[in-house]
Amino acid sequence: MVHKDTFSSYHPSVIFLYFGLVIIFAMIFMHPVCLGISLAAAISYSVYLRGSQAVKFNLLYMLPLFLIAALINPVFNHRGGTILAYLPSGNPLTLESIIYGLAAAAMLIAVITWFVCYTEIMTSDKFVYLFGRVIPAMSLILSMTLRFVPNFKAQFKVVSDAQKCVGRDISNGGISRRARNGMTILSIMVTWALENAIETADSMKSRGYGLKGRTAFSTYSFAKRDRTILAFLLVCAIYIVVGAILRGLYWRYFPTMGGTEAGVYTVSVFICYLLLCLTPLLINLREDRKWKALRSGA
Repeated sequence: MVHKDTFSSYHPSVIFLYFGLVIIFAMIFMHPVCLGISLAAAISYSVYLRGSQAVKFNLLYMLPLFLIAALINPVFNHRGGTILAYLPSGNPLTLESIIYGLAAAAMLIAVITWFVCYTEIMTSDKFVYLFGRVIPAMSLILSMTLRFVPNFKAQFKVVSDAQKCVGRDISNGGISRRARNGMTILSIMVTWALENAIETADSMKSRGYGLKGRTAFSTYSFAKRDRTILAFLLVCAIYIVVGAILRGLYWRYFPTMGGTEAGVYTVSVFICYLLLCLTPLLINLREDRKWKALRSGA
């Protein structure tokens, strides 16, 4: 089931800051607890946003990618002090390399999933609103790039269905004919992409995009709730960064696994990181509870 996302209605600066923090932290912190929190929160949020589509995407693409990434590391990385066996090549298979492969795979999947959530929430108009005046050309290019994949996918389905109606789809005929049909569809898509880019650039230029002193209409306002969440995100980020500097999130994989002992302060940093990653879900669940209460009382 796909839910209405309340977090997407917040100010673009708040949304951009949140995703910037969780993506950067997911790439930096390799502590197993941090990786588990980041991965679980990212998958939960993607399922909340996209419902069964996210579940299907995770099972068909993310899970195989996770397994491949986890299996590749022990094949090429033979560091570690705990030798489990020897590969046919004579290189050792170590416990540390296996665990590190799982950790690296979890980090990769978490970052990809966070970016999937980002593309769902941070639309092109929000990105242009934030950076249109600072870097107008770059913001336009990035905005077009971010929306290119979903638009290309939708247009590809339209073209493919149209070609199928006239018997020129990649599923019709022999191998050579399928190849020709595929090249025809690819040619159509490349032409469409180039024309769409040119039309977008000409449209923005005709509207004076990037000119000095140009004003722009915006429906975004920085409300009290935005200030509250922004302050919460900054406090969490500062607390987590300080915790990392004080080695509260330290963890090593080689030559043996180990890290900072779990104390009260370390656990508090983990809780803060969990709250940071779950911020959109907590906001949405609170709003869902309010909505159900209003409907039940109506």
